[in-house]
Amino acid sequence: MDKDTLILTKIVKYTNEINETISYFDLDFNKLKSDHIAKNAIAMCVLQIGELVTKLSSEFKQKYTGMPWKDIIGMRTIVAHTYGSVDMDILWKIATVNIPELKIYCENILREKDNG
Repeated sequence: MDKDTLILTKIVKYTNEINETISYFDLDFNKLKSDHIAKNAIAMCVLQIGELVTKLSSEFKQKYTGMPWKDIIGMRTIVAHTYGSVDMDILWKIATVNIPELKIYCENILREKDNG
């Protein structure tokens, strides 16, 4: 398994952990705002995903342009440097909109690599 494929597999794992956190805590936006454990769990996964994206090769990011890789890295920086004061609106949008999109995108690439 090449390095980028391994990284994608780990990214999908963290997207699944975010989904499991939302499910486990039966989260909606208001519950997320009041549950620091759920917020921290999601924020940590976002941070890990951003860190993993920094490790994807330049060739990979140039070939697969369907995700805003720099923005994902930027979110990691925001979470890492404002931990504890992360904007809940942004975190909720990331968890419920961006993460599902990223998961599908990465899974499609992994399937393509399996079939190619």
